[in-house]
Amino acid sequence: MEFTVYVLYSKSCKKFYVGQTQDLTNRLREHNKGETKSIKACAPWQTVWVATAETRSESMALERKIKSRGAARFLADLGAKINERL
Repeated sequence: MEFTVYVLYSKSCKKFYVGQTQDLTNRLREHNKGETKSIKACAPWQTVWVATAETRSESMALERKIKSRGAARFLADLGAKINERL
């Protein structure tokens, strides 16, 4: 089964959130309904970056890499123009 690593952004809190899941549509719905207590105050969230991995261990490694670098810096390293999109 394929895994998805994602970066979300909240305009209201001006924060990024990084996670991994097998069902991105459902996970985004959960985040935006406030089912994730640590980030519910920042809803709504929008998807700004997505990648897929073949295994959970690969997705977890990529998630850790993004979190250790910081989502904004990670996206900037990729050349993403986040400020223009948000």
